[in-house]
Amino acid sequence: MQRHNFKKLKIWQESMSLVKETYSLTKGFPDYEKFSLVTQLIRCAVSIPSNIAEGTSKSTSKHFITFLEISLGSAFEWETHNNRI
Repeated sequence: MQRHNFKKLKIWQESMSLVKETYSLTKGFPDYEKFSLVTQLIRCAVSIPSNIAEGTSKSTSKHFITFLEISLGSAFEWETHNNRI
């Protein structure tokens, strides 16, 4: 498998934008959410580009796809938590 430069992947770039947006969004959350919803949203958001980047280091397409699926799961988790707002 040809390895990708994850920084050139549009999905990685967009997920990094989601990380920035998540940090901005959660700054305005009430204090009682700081250690629950805020941390969970940030962890989900950061997980998405992190797994895309890690997947690009793998030597087979199968492994790369596995990490993309993990990223997708984190995106669904982020969306679920975001709908609680």
